[in-house]
Amino acid sequence: MRAALRNLPLSPGVYRMLDRHGEPLYVGKAKSLRKRVAAYVKVDRLPVRLQRMVAATTSLEIVSTRSEVEALLLESNLIKKLKPRYNITLRDDKSFPYILITGDHDWPQVVKYRGARSRQGEYFGPFASAGAVNQTINALHRAFHLRSCSDSIFESRTRPCLQYQIKRCSAPCVGRITKNAYATMVDEARQFLSGRSQEIQEKLTHQMVAASETLAFETAAAYRDRIRAMTLIQARQGINVVGLGDADVIAAYTEAGEACVQAFFFRNGQNFGNRAYFPKHTDDASTADVLAAFLGQFYQSHTPPPLVLVNQALPEAALIESALSQCAEARVKLVAPERGDKLKLVESALRNAREALGRRLAESATQRSLLEGLAQALDLDEAPTRIEIYDNSHVQGANAVGAMVVAGPEGFIKSAYRTFNIKLASAEAGAAKITPGDDYGMMREVFGRRFGRLLREDPERNHGAWPDLVLIDGGAGQLAQAVEVLGQLGIGGVTLAAVAKGPERDAGKERIFMTGRAPIEFDPRDPVLYFVQRLRDEAHRFAIGTHRARRAKAAKGSALDEIAGIGPTRKRALLHHFGSARAVSQAGIDDLIRVTGISAATARLIYDHFHPTPAR
Repeated sequence: MRAALRNLPLSPGVYRMLDRHGEPLYVGKAKSLRKRVAAYVKVDRLPVRLQRMVAATTSLEIVSTRSEVEALLLESNLIKKLKPRYNITLRDDKSFPYILITGDHDWPQVVKYRGARSRQGEYFGPFASAGAVNQTINALHRAFHLRSCSDSIFESRTRPCLQYQIKRCSAPCVGRITKNAYATMVDEARQFLSGRSQEIQEKLTHQMVAASETLAFETAAAYRDRIRAMTLIQARQGINVVGLGDADVIAAYTEAGEACVQAFFFRNGQNFGNRAYFPKHTDDASTADVLAAFLGQFYQSHTPPPLVLVNQALPEAALIESALSQCAEARVKLVAPERGDKLKLVESALRNAREALGRRLAESATQRSLLEGLAQALDLDEAPTRIEIYDNSHVQGANAVGAMVVAGPEGFIKSAYRTFNIKLASAEAGAAKITPGDDYGMMREVFGRRFGRLLREDPERNHGAWPDLVLIDGGAGQLAQAVEVLGQLGIGGVTLAAVAKGPERDAGKERIFMTGRAPIEFDPRDPVLYFVQRLRDEAHRFAIGTHRARRAKAAKGSALDEIAGIGPTRKRALLHHFGSARAVSQAGIDDLIRVTGISAATARLIYDHFHPTPAR
């Protein structure tokens, strides 16, 4: 670093500290690159954690930027992409669901939408969870009777569906409502989602009273039901603040080296829910550091609203505000309120963050205790930080899949789950073709593929992808196959164990098999036994779910899928013409040529597929 200082500019930019393998240790931004990096040279003034980071750094990469705002945006983007081990990093950053009123059809529908806003229409959100969107859409259908069916189903209807019978749709597909009346309901739904709910409810109330006065009680009851549905939506929105408009309320709380960030989303003054985040690498970070890191990374993939309320004033608030404004392409205000309703919102978010972190710390303590108990039972040197559990699923060998689930000190790590579609044993395992129902062969293939890839991608085991403990759903036979595969690959230092049910396959009498040891048995009430059962059951659940999905996909397939050169369009044309794949298989070449899009050469290809020439 001292050598690099001589060539560093005084301008803004981003620096990356790399270890001897070229992997990023830390990404930072600076108003002056030379002055910022110079601080790391004075090692004795750094915290122990940063001293370790500097000790591991072997090279430095620099990117100069035109401004500090540009440096902040680049830093957040690189942290989100590279996830360096010494940066505070945001996890579970999934896209949020929205409500979409479609604009690409004469009869718009109300649907849940997630992803890039590529479809034409009006978007309302974000909502904190899919459940909140589903509840709101269900209530919207009761209140405004807009269609929920797809365009293809809409075009093919000849009579009203069940949604019309239960008064959740106005049946525009069969002309039970005029286009103008339907457009009025679409506009009312749009206004309701835009925060003008009170105005719409007053309008419907007047219509209900007018209908009752003219003795049109059935019509009045329909208006009453719509008003009740809208009231239900408002009741689910919880806290609502008059005059708030569009805003995100974000509060961070730190304790015992862990952090929780609660984000509440308000649109048009209505509460669209909240979500908790637990950033990584927050051991010695302050609340302000956590909050600043969260804002930078979170708004890399989410458009900031005009107002962001936080629970603490940030040292670089003006810089972050400028960066958020650049992301939104509009003015964004970052405010730490000190009084009034906005302060109450922030305090509510902070209380939720504190309670969520408390629950997580309690769960983590229990998890650590169970991991330590498992280590003691299996005679491990220390509690495992990454456990991989394997299971296979098939029906008489068909649609066979292998599944791997991962657990650690914080519970199951679902982002690390993997599936293996089993066809042939891998080359690494050195096995022959698997016959249907060969559980040992499946186990060899899964382990050959999994650990063969680990050897190629992380031979020195620096990325945390190698397991400390591997659990296999099975007995001594499955364990022997796994030991053999790892031996062929030359892999050591991985503890293998197989979990088998008792002699009568009843839960509570499980035994754990390990090489060179007598089977390990637990007391039926031992918490560690329950923990092992939970690990095994999760692998079993994941394997069965994957197998069922693959089996369902295969059931929807067709013999035409196996013909090279026959894509969805030609397949559809053949099925429409002949009625079934079986009829296609029995058709002659002249019949095939009559199908739109099928040339003589393609007809010969299809015919030869179903009538192969016998080998001589």
